[in-house]
Amino acid sequence: MPGQGKLTLRDYTSLERKAISEGAKDLDLSPDQVSALLGTKTFDVYLNDVAYWSNVPEKVWEYTIGGYQVIKKWLSYREEKLLGRPLTKDEVRYVQEIVRRIAAILLLTPALDANYQAVKADAFPWPAN
Repeated sequence: MPGQGKLTLRDYTSLERKAISEGAKDLDLSPDQVSALLGTKTFDVYLNDVAYWSNVPEKVWEYTIGGYQVIKKWLSYREEKLLGRPLTKDEVRYVQEIVRRIAAILLLTPALDANYQAVKADAFPWPAN
């Protein structure tokens, strides 16, 4: 990818841990389950020397599709050197939306796995001919 970018791995703050714990209750997940799904650390992903996306959970940042880290790849195609312009406000907000969507996918994993197992156990047998 074109650039390395600046990324800071850190522990969650007490406010972030509190928000995660409260959100876990709404999802019927324990804080330990959420930690297993999102990771125990978080990243601050820098747009430039001043602006950054704070609290991008480590497993959200590392989430891959087709072998590529989704957020990193998206950002790499939108570097100012390549576009000839900085990101727009909408593009900056879109990164936040990507982070939230990937987090939702990861947090849905136990429910999706349970649904798959239920469907698999109740599948209609196909006739062997």
